[in-house]
Amino acid sequence: MKTIGFIGLGLMGSALTKNLMAEGFAVRGYDINPDRMREFKERGCTPGDSPADAARGADVVMTSLMTADIVRDVMTGERGALANMEPGTVFIDTSTVHPDATAALAAELGARGIPMLDATMSGTSSQAWKRDLVVLVGGDRAVFDRCMPIFKAVGRSIYHMGPSGSGARTKLVVNMILGLNRLALAEGLTLGLKQGLDGARLLEVLKDSAASSRVMDLKGERMLEGRFDAEGKLSQHLKDVGLMLDLGHALGVPLFLSAVHRQILLAGIAEGRADQDNSCVIAILRNLAGIPFESVR
Repeated sequence: MKTIGFIGLGLMGSALTKNLMAEGFAVRGYDINPDRMREFKERGCTPGDSPADAARGADVVMTSLMTADIVRDVMTGERGALANMEPGTVFIDTSTVHPDATAALAAELGARGIPMLDATMSGTSSQAWKRDLVVLVGGDRAVFDRCMPIFKAVGRSIYHMGPSGSGARTKLVVNMILGLNRLALAEGLTLGLKQGLDGARLLEVLKDSAASSRVMDLKGERMLEGRFDAEGKLSQHLKDVGLMLDLGHALGVPLFLSAVHRQILLAGIAEGRADQDNSCVIAILRNLAGIPFESVR
């Protein structure tokens, strides 16, 4: 499994393809964005002119896309990857999408001889460049074992979580807690700043306290400085929170905090922050508290 067709070269896909190439995989990729395709080619990868072209001759086809509908379209639609995938070619979807859609696509592809793994990645795009990702995989265990060299090329920890859809289900739980941790940190920092506390000193104390979290290490300084260049876009997390709420509703699980979180993210979208880093939740809270950043970052 040394030849990979990769579709979706955004924040995460760019990092994954770079690390796959570094481990000796031949990568042929496609994205609808011409700028991403140019950057992809400049890194020494081979561009394709469609999902089908990216999949041509590949042992494994991978995707990193926004929604389940897009994943299905690039696989089964016109000029979709499936047109050039022989039976036995493995499909690995790293997108964060609804688990039921993942399981349904896996069943459909499996009936056509294409085994599928949902291999969601926990970590930011900047962590992805450093291979500091946790890989959460659902699907057949034997196929998972065969693909282990791919997962080791991009992640520091790899977990098989169960049948198809299990990786996607786990990722939503991880992202739920992660997003609420970010929101809690933003709210706490905003309260401290409103009281006149020194933000840097407060963050130092928080990191040394019982409240410490990895979010503080990854996002704390960015929040204080208003550095919102995207490692993970606000709009993407809003999409994820919507999936969490849909799943909670279907299963009868109350998700009170996530419901409030969604409203705050919608407020950020209304402020024009869709493409900013998800740490910009602090800017939303600071505006409401009357202590906005001096300028929009």
